[in-house]
Amino acid sequence: MPFFFIDRPVFAWVIAFAVMVAGALAITQLPVSQYPRLAPPRVVISATYPGATAEQIDSDVASLIEQSLDGADGLSHYETTSDALGELEIDVMFTPGTNPDLAMVDVQNRLKQVEPRLPQQVVQQGISVFNAANTFLMLVTLVSTDGTRDSTTLSDYLNRYLLRELKRTPGVGSAELWDADEAMRIWLDPVKLREYSLSPADVSAAVRAQSSSVTAGAIGDAPATAGQALTASVNVHGQLRTPAEFAAVVLKAQPGGGVVRLGDVARVEVGRDSYTFWSRLNGHSAATVGIQLGPLGNALATSNAIRARIDALSKTLPAGIDVRIPYDGAHFVKIAIKEVVLTLCEAIVLVFCVMWLFLRELRYALVPTVVIPVTLLGSFLAMHAFGLSINVFTLFGLVLAIGILVDDAIVVVENVERIMHEEGLAPREATRKAMRQIGGAIGGVTAVLIAVFLPMAFFSGGVGGIYRQFSIAMISAILVSAFMALSLAPALCANLLEPPRDHNALRGGVAARWLAKFSSGFDGATRRYGVWVARLLGRSKLAFAVHLALISAAALLYAAMPGGFLPTEDQGQLQVMVQLPSGASQERTFAVLRQVESILHKEPAVENVTSVIGWSFAGSGQNVGMAFVSLKDWERRNVNAVTLRERLNREFARILDGEVFAQLPPSVPGLGHADGFTFHLEDRGGVGKEVLDAARERLIELAKQSRMLADVHSETLPDAPRVTVEVDRMKAYAMDVSFDAIANVLGATFGTSYIADYPAGGRMLRVLVGGDAATRMTDTDLLALTVRNQAGKMVPFSAFASLRWARGPSVLTRYNGYPALDVTGRAANGYSSGAAMAEMERLAAQLPEGIGFEWADVSLAETQAAQQTPQLLALSLLAVFMALAALYESWTIPLSVLVVVPLGIIGAVAAMFLRGLPNDIYFKIGVVTVIGLAGKNAILIVQFARDLHARGEGLADAIVEACTMRFRPIVMTSAAFLVGVVPLVFSTGGGAESRHSIGTGVFGGMIVATILGLMFTPVSFYVCTRGMRRRRRAEGTSAWKRRTLEAALDRAVTAEVKQGD
Repeated sequence: MPFFFIDRPVFAWVIAFAVMVAGALAITQLPVSQYPRLAPPRVVISATYPGATAEQIDSDVASLIEQSLDGADGLSHYETTSDALGELEIDVMFTPGTNPDLAMVDVQNRLKQVEPRLPQQVVQQGISVFNAANTFLMLVTLVSTDGTRDSTTLSDYLNRYLLRELKRTPGVGSAELWDADEAMRIWLDPVKLREYSLSPADVSAAVRAQSSSVTAGAIGDAPATAGQALTASVNVHGQLRTPAEFAAVVLKAQPGGGVVRLGDVARVEVGRDSYTFWSRLNGHSAATVGIQLGPLGNALATSNAIRARIDALSKTLPAGIDVRIPYDGAHFVKIAIKEVVLTLCEAIVLVFCVMWLFLRELRYALVPTVVIPVTLLGSFLAMHAFGLSINVFTLFGLVLAIGILVDDAIVVVENVERIMHEEGLAPREATRKAMRQIGGAIGGVTAVLIAVFLPMAFFSGGVGGIYRQFSIAMISAILVSAFMALSLAPALCANLLEPPRDHNALRGGVAARWLAKFSSGFDGATRRYGVWVARLLGRSKLAFAVHLALISAAALLYAAMPGGFLPTEDQGQLQVMVQLPSGASQERTFAVLRQVESILHKEPAVENVTSVIGWSFAGSGQNVGMAFVSLKDWERRNVNAVTLRERLNREFARILDGEVFAQLPPSVPGLGHADGFTFHLEDRGGVGKEVLDAARERLIELAKQSRMLADVHSETLPDAPRVTVEVDRMKAYAMDVSFDAIANVLGATFGTSYIADYPAGGRMLRVLVGGDAATRMTDTDLLALTVRNQAGKMVPFSAFASLRWARGPSVLTRYNGYPALDVTGRAANGYSSGAAMAEMERLAAQLPEGIGFEWADVSLAETQAAQQTPQLLALSLLAVFMALAALYESWTIPLSVLVVVPLGIIGAVAAMFLRGLPNDIYFKIGVVTVIGLAGKNAILIVQFARDLHARGEGLADAIVEACTMRFRPIVMTSAAFLVGVVPLVFSTGGGAESRHSIGTGVFGGMIVATILGLMFTPVSFYVCTRGMRRRRRAEGTSAWKRRTLEAALDRAVTAEVKQGD
């Protein structure tokens, strides 16, 4: 193939231009994201059981739904949360690769089957089933710029005009309002109800009866009588709309002819449908929507679409209302991708400088440089064909590939230059001879590199998605690079290069003199290297023993590395959890949250603070809250998020009325709520809630004593005060009081009852009944309630009920059907997540029997990744061996190359230890890359040594000559690769942590792999070849002996036969 393009350079250019144009078009079509889809498909079931306790919703609703889920196709695990506000949420996770839409349909079908067994109130409230990530992509906030509108008005406007638009935006999975909608609130006065012998059920029945939509037909509607000239619809004002209209509802007639109206026993107003949730932006009232990404949504595309839609809607906002986006997770994605692209550009410039340094001529350096954009664009074309996205892993693959992309072209140019210099041939003839010499080596290198990365493409699960993206990106770049090295590069060499000049004879500028000195020095180094190789071959047994010892050291060092998954990133965001003691009022939570806001706004690095009262990742309640903190861009602050978290937590520790702590967002969106580990303690032996609670407290106590762990806590809300109404059913029966009537009075006075809807502004809003605030503040208000018996008399609760104070669960959690409690935390500074997880497992082993545990979220993914690591390395090494054996029809070459490639692991591990980095996903990818590059360098020596030895040269002489011939291209390609990695090692800004993780290991590994590879590749080839030769000689001697014995036996048998005759 190269000879075809040497004679047809225009053809080579046409192919290159076609690849570039197609690749440029592919870039515009590729989706952009931070990571490939790592989180498993998630289906959320959400239900409400008004007035129910956590135990009631857990037993009456959650258990039934869980039973229906078992056996669903692709089901991985599920987590159920029931809280004391009557809210239920079940997160159903499916195995990666499951179609999320089909999974949701399956869940809906199973839910329909169990729906008849659920409480009627739950069904009436509606059960939601939707696909969404479990982390928030964005917060959209409506604020009053002139201070004339309260949060309820803002929330109503958001609900009315913005929320539906946001939900319809492509990519949005869920848009959750962290505030309340408007509602018609009927606040009952139990004293007045008792005076008029009325019950809450009477109020509900009257409202339903007197506020309903009436379809009254039309006058003159067909069929009409003859001569009918007019038709008109009949309209009845049936549905009530205003507080005054509801207050006028007649409840009963009085004996004297008067009537009792709703306004006589209740206060009616337009209020909120919930007084639990409130939100604030930078200390001011606001209405906030938390947006979660859909199962197939792209964070960057969805963020851009939401911003575009908001820009369009903001033009129609009334004066004094403004919409803002104080928190956007896609911003970090944009910055991270931008930084990687800048790193890519820096790598190209540095690689060009290295090629110019070694090749000494701009023309020579230009040939590999031209190949870079062609190969990169061709890689994007292949990525589009395989359905990949532009993400951190594919871009890292291309950054690492920069040095690989030019390797083949460098080898071509260097060999052409050497032939022209040594043999005085013209560029075209030198190119032909060079391609005959190195064509096989390029093919071998390409085969080895593909063999190294190919196994990564077949791993399953979320981690397999990471490997697959990186693998395909690298293989695409390698294939395009090899094709260009065999087509465009020789065409350019034959038609662009000129015979090399003698740089030692040049008397030009500083650059020319410096290049001459460098060239002269490098020639001397090449000669000294040849002498060194000859000495090593003379002590081959000792050298090979040292080689094997280094391989053993590499294995031990790798095994000793602390494990990890993904590095902790400064994403420009923090999350602050606020939790007061159980039973604390909303007023106290507001006070603590104001202290938190004050501390945050004193930090120069903080941009926006969005606060939520009544909700957090731990659950819902008056004693919880949360703050989403957006930091200023990286160049506008001098502190990273990790350091800021530590500083803020020291300040938050001074808040005495509650537990407040700051945490980072999860390293992988969709895998958990925060950075760190997630650990579920489970009651697998039926030991009971008390034992499970005690086990959790014991585990947290042990964890706080460990120097390897930090911020270990439970996000499960503690038990809260509870008043139990003990109903004496015999007394109630004797007084002719039904239990349904008792439940109705309690639910409608101390809880909230949804009784009807009313039209307002084009929407149907709820009518809610509850007791007025002053009538439900103490436990004595409970006993003062009255209930009407079957005879129509009002009976006080104190006649048949008593009260008992106790504590009950605020939240109940089940994990895969087992009662569970979560424990979250992170590794202490200086320790990896893998070490922290191992420590947690050690501590959990000290808990009582019957208590089990499971990892979840990022921790579950990390355990799965750790299980795949040995397979990954083993398959990569096996693939290298098999590819070389098939390519060269030899066992010697594969074996001599295979024993060299692990040497780079020593440098990779050492570099990671020096920077305190763990063995995470990025490092594993880097190790595989180092294996491939070490194998490539070894092939360049072994291939030439094998060819020279086959031509009759002695084995040692052939090896020494091959080493000196390949010394320059090996050093040059390795140096080009290393300088391409330098921007990763020393990068700053958004996403720098991941760039450090992958760059550090590759940089250290490649340095050591190059140095030790140059030393031990000739030794390993020498030892393996001699060993194979001795084996063949021994096999030849044994065969000669066997033939000699057989011949002697034949002669003896023949002699005996003759004697017998």
